[in-house]
Amino acid sequence: MGFWIPTGSRNEDGAHAGATHFIEHLLFKGSSRYTAEEIAQEFDSIGGELNAATSKEYVVVYGRFLDRHLERALDVLTDMLLTPTFTDLDRERQVVLEEIAMYEDAPQDLIHDLFAQRVFGDHPLGHAVLGTRASIAEMPEERIRAYHHRHFALSDMVVAAAGDIDHDRLRELLLSKHNTHNGHGVLRPVTDVAWTAKTSFLAKETEQMHVCLGGPGLARNDDRRFALSVMDGLFGGSLSSRLFQEVREKRGLVYSIFSFATMYRETGLTGIYFGCRPERLAEVMETVRREIERLRHDPVGEEELVRSREHLKGRVILGLESTSSRMTRLGKGVVTESEILSLDEIAARIDAVTAVDIQALAEELLDPESLTVTAIGADEDVFRAAVQA
Repeated sequence: MGFWIPTGSRNEDGAHAGATHFIEHLLFKGSSRYTAEEIAQEFDSIGGELNAATSKEYVVVYGRFLDRHLERALDVLTDMLLTPTFTDLDRERQVVLEEIAMYEDAPQDLIHDLFAQRVFGDHPLGHAVLGTRASIAEMPEERIRAYHHRHFALSDMVVAAAGDIDHDRLRELLLSKHNTHNGHGVLRPVTDVAWTAKTSFLAKETEQMHVCLGGPGLARNDDRRFALSVMDGLFGGSLSSRLFQEVREKRGLVYSIFSFATMYRETGLTGIYFGCRPERLAEVMETVRREIERLRHDPVGEEELVRSREHLKGRVILGLESTSSRMTRLGKGVVTESEILSLDEIAARIDAVTAVDIQALAEELLDPESLTVTAIGADEDVFRAAVQA
């Protein structure tokens, strides 16, 4: 069972940068009826699991437990979410600062945040989920409490459950928990993104050069999203994909390389990540460039197209074998106002993707004139020369 709260880093201004994620941490530190230790003990005593995550567009707090413990688990979860005491706030502030430091020490993760910030600029989607050292260090308790009051009302949340669950019983239990705070409605600013090609570099003492390059993507309800997913799979999202085969398997130039396609409410991001030693960067960039051009200008063969479609269908279907993934599919779909399709509908839309669809998308989304390139490494001159070439 998951509680999905429709607020994330895109809802934050500078004074609240990282507030959503900080509150996610503080929910576990105690509530009106449970201390932090008692929250942990309650879930341990029912053999359950309890966790949470924050993204750019939502927070989810979720638990997994035996069906007979529904009422007990629900009681703990709602108390955590609705009446946190923000106990040990300053101690947890240090934990979040350590998490930011850990993230900054992992260039293969940090590069994706830098890339998004560079691409989106001042757009809310460019905000980092963790916030900054300064924003977390300086955020007072009253500001955190006010943000929680505004964004964490039960009436604004989506509750999703999967397993041996009775919908009407769960609904009655939730209504009994409803407080007088009726929320403020979903607050999601929708603004356009100005897409322009940019290049940026962060100097850091690393053995590898970590690179993200990409450009515009699709909004999550765009009908072409199925073609995008098929294209992503055959381009860089699987072991048989073009990028993996050409760059790693045939040339041994990298350990990790993949493409990605992230979709948000009004837009998206399409890109490629890889890490390599500086002396190999120019060759990797040139190989990636050739593969982008091949995808944009040469129709995909039928055998490769069928393989990518089947790979995607398999991932979707196998991914729903657990109750946790089924809950996630429902909760995320509702909180982000996305279509929730049956497996048969999904399979049919994937099968309808053609080589023409993929080529048209590649021409639009991987246009060299709109690609942004961001890197982390020790030698900016090597990076600039490889990009220029």
